[in-house]
Amino acid sequence: MANIHYRPFEGCTTGFYGVLAVLAGVLLAALGAAWYMEHNGHWVTGMTNQVIWGTPHVFAVFLIVAASGALNVASISSVFGRALYKPLSRLSGLLAVALLAGGLMVLVLDLGRPDRLIVAMTYYNFKSIFAWNIFLYVGFFAVVIVYLWMMMERKMNVYSKPVGLFAFTWRLILTTGTGSIFGFLVARDAYNSAVLAPMFIVFSFAYGLAIYLLVLMAAMKGSGRDLGDVVFTRLRRLLGVFIAGSFYFVLVYHLTNLYIAQRHGIEEFILLNGGIYTQMFWIGQMLVGGLIPMVICFHNGLGRSRALVTLACLLVVIGGLAQMYVTIIGGQAFPMQLLPDKTLVSSGFFDGVVASYRPSLPEILLGVGGVAIALLLTAVAVRALPFLPESLADAVADPHHKAA
Repeated sequence: MANIHYRPFEGCTTGFYGVLAVLAGVLLAALGAAWYMEHNGHWVTGMTNQVIWGTPHVFAVFLIVAASGALNVASISSVFGRALYKPLSRLSGLLAVALLAGGLMVLVLDLGRPDRLIVAMTYYNFKSIFAWNIFLYVGFFAVVIVYLWMMMERKMNVYSKPVGLFAFTWRLILTTGTGSIFGFLVARDAYNSAVLAPMFIVFSFAYGLAIYLLVLMAAMKGSGRDLGDVVFTRLRRLLGVFIAGSFYFVLVYHLTNLYIAQRHGIEEFILLNGGIYTQMFWIGQMLVGGLIPMVICFHNGLGRSRALVTLACLLVVIGGLAQMYVTIIGGQAFPMQLLPDKTLVSSGFFDGVVASYRPSLPEILLGVGGVAIALLLTAVAVRALPFLPESLADAVADPHHKAA
């Protein structure tokens, strides 16, 4: 492999500053939406006593899971010794930090009382998975920042592999913790499954790589740098493998639930008669976010088109949001069994009633604001620091390249 050189995003055009302005505008709108919900109370949202995690949580969990997956590119280089991925590592670490920052911003501002975070940071209930995740999220920031230092400081490069291995282990634990938030909730039939933790890990691979590939293509094209077919093809095929893995775990998850007689109600709700949740599962998650992009990534003809691969990455993101919507909101909408194996005569607490939920504009703006802050942080960072390689042409990035 030729010696890789990095330099900041130079020669910024009007278009670059225009993108920054749009992202900043979306962020301001999100902050305004958060203030509106905090000032008036959560009754202005679509959330209720039954659905207490709304659309902001959909975006927040998606971004946190994607942050873990975005670091996968750097891990392939330092942990598994794949030289082709080494030039891609710095951007991988940057995206991991930026996506996590975006997800946590949404999560904190959706609390209704963001200052209550101080309580969560000073008083710990170690029987709660939420308390564990505070350590995991803060630790992830620290670990990845140190990892970036090892990669960007030449004299520290010798430590990049052990630090990369530690970061790889930490990100697996972090995603396990995020999936376990739902897996440990025994009261909900849609949750309470050990399969959710590894399933979220595989989801993170797909979501993170899809976002990484979108940012990489945009950054290299916007700065006039070459992105060779070797790197592009490798990332495209790897994305296809991760999507296929996600398909497998979704299949295992639902087959496991179908095997348990108690879960037949939630499975019928999600797969057959859940209305918007059934539509989002089959059309959004499985077709748009899974089958179509997987065909594009694996098909040699379609996969050569960078426009179609860009579309595939966008579809994976859309499908990921649909998956989170079905899991988080659909899981809450299905009625809880307050007294299993018992029949209640009647009550006024919505027993056996599917909860209604319709996302409000402030919720959507806050969620989109998390995406905006992640992209804004990434854009500013690549402009100020050398995260991008000067070239990813085949002759530079491919260790096995042979001159014609």
